[in-house]
Order: sequence, then structure tokens, then C-alpha cells
Amino acid sequence: MIERADVNVDLNFEPEITAFYCVYCGYMAADTAGALHIQYPANVKFIRLPCTGKTDIRYILEAFEQGADGVYQVACPIGNCHHVRGNERGLARIQRAKRLLDDIGLGGDRVDMFFMSGSQGQTFAMAAQTMTERIRKLGPNPLKRLAQAKAQVQEMISDEEDEPGFRGRKAAR
Repeated sequence: MIERADVNVDLNFEPEITAFYCVYCGYMAADTAGALHIQYPANVKFIRLPCTGKTDIRYILEAFEQGADGVYQVACPIGNCHHVRGNERGLARIQRAKRLLDDIGLGGDRVDMFFMSGSQGQTFAMAAQTMTERIRKLGPNPLKRLAQAKAQVQEMISDEEDEPGFRGRKAAR
């Protein structure tokens, strides 16, 4: 289990956020925001899916393992999904991911879901801003610190293993 310490908010911390969005409403809302020149944070990495119902919990957890500080989904409005109930399946998976993240100590607040139609470019930008502000308050993904500590330990171990008289090439790090 990962222990979370109360950490002061780092004003220089720029969170890395992964957003999954459907090819219909989510993509169109992003396109609308771009067409209207609506500004939103540049720290969000977007992953387009045929439907948010296709977002597996493994994708969400993998995003955190690869360094995301927060993850969210952008889906069609409830009752208006192009794949009938895909957004409802996506919401159920988000809720399950929140429980899992709470159980392991990472925090379910790092995951969320937003519903909007393709014409809501401003809402799309507000979702990115909302997540950025929330994650900034929560701080960096605790898995990043663990990965950095593990890399430092590995580096120290590999430095100790080198023989003083070694004349060959060292392995790339």
C-alpha cells in the first residue's frame, strides 16, 4: 500500500494528465474548442477511442503506471451515446477504478468523467482546467516517486558492481 503524506502544494508542479475521449462527442467537443480558439491546459494527453465504453480499467491503471498524475474521460451525454450505453459502461469502469485507486492509496480523486456534446467546446476546456487544478492540489503521482527511488537504488547497485579494473564498455543506462 502506498502511504500518502500531506505535502505542501508545489506551485511549479505541472501535472501530466491523460484523457480518454470518444470519437463522437468527445472528439467533436475538442474540435469545437480548437475551432473557437478556446484555451485549455497543454498538459493533457488525449487518447481517442471509438467509445468511452471501450475504456478498460487496465488502460486507466496503465496511464498511472506510465506517469500520469490524473486521468479522465470525456463521453457523450447520458442517454445520448452513439453506442447506446457505452458511456454508462465507461462510467461504471471509472467508478471501479476510483475504488481501486482508493484501495491502493493512490486516490480515487485522480480519476473523473465528464459528459458533453460535440458543440460544448467551452465545457471541454473547463474539464481540462478542472482536472489540472485538482491534480495540482493533490500533487504528483506517488508512483513516480517510487519509480525514481527504485531507479536511484538500481543505479547505486550497478555502480557498486563495476570492477575497478574494467576496461570494456559499460552497459547503457
